Amino acid sequence: MAKTKEVTVEEKLRALYDLQLIDSRIDEIKMMRGELPLEVKDLEDEIEGLQTRLNNFNTDIENLETSIANKKNSIEDSKSLAKKYKEQQKNVRNNREFDSLTKEIEYQDLEIQLAEKRIGEYEVKIEQKKEIIAAAKERIKEKENHLKHKKDELDDILEETAKEEELLKKKSVEFSKLIDERLFNAYKKIRSNVRNGLAVVSIERGASGGSFFTIPPQRQVEIATRKKIITDEHSGRILVDLELAAEEKEKMQKFFS
Repeated sequence: MAKTKEVTVEEKLRALYDLQLIDSRIDEIKMMRGELPLEVKDLEDEIEGLQTRLNNFNTDIENLETSIANKKNSIEDSKSLAKKYKEQQKNVRNNREFDSLTKEIEYQDLEIQLAEKRIGEYEVKIEQKKEIIAAAKERIKEKENHLKHKKDELDDILEETAKEEELLKKKSVEFSKLIDERLFNAYKKIRSNVRNGLAVVSIERGASGGSFFTIPPQRQVEIATRKKIITDEHSGRILVDLELAAEEKEKMQKFFS
């Protein structure tokens, strides 16, 4: 049975640096999108909220129109009763019956007046709601136009970068498999803790990339031997020598292009 080839520290460092270059490029692509995905989502939520409000107002109008129709029916009923009582007054046998019917007629007249008042109130409410609906529709139209513009902008960026990002993510997985789990987890932890996501940096002008703290010459020599994983004591980043970084940048640049 063939022995599995052991991965050297230098190979791990190269894989780590390549992985960093790939992940940094993915970060760049995400930065190109900026806040666009969030802006699109916010606009979609806002339009949905306005549409729900619009639907509620339309339902309110339907209910008010039903109430108006009921009041109109009520008026017709009261008119019919008042007419019937007036006819009955012609055939009363005494004043008590006449007065009783007169009260019924007066009650129906009051019912008609109250129903007409309510109809007037409902009609005013309907007009108010129609004004709000018109304003909401105009606002929805503006938001939809804005959303279309933002979606087109986002789609253009996605179209330009989708294939590249997909390929980079696959490569990121490939390179992560060249690194043992403990080291890969350390890499991810460092990336999440630093502002620019740089977990692996080269030594530049005697200091680690992105840091102003000088690395002692003996430490620099040790890093250049590529015999063990060394981290910057100030930032916690994994350090590689400038020559290795240049070689991997050139290699990955061909891949990116």
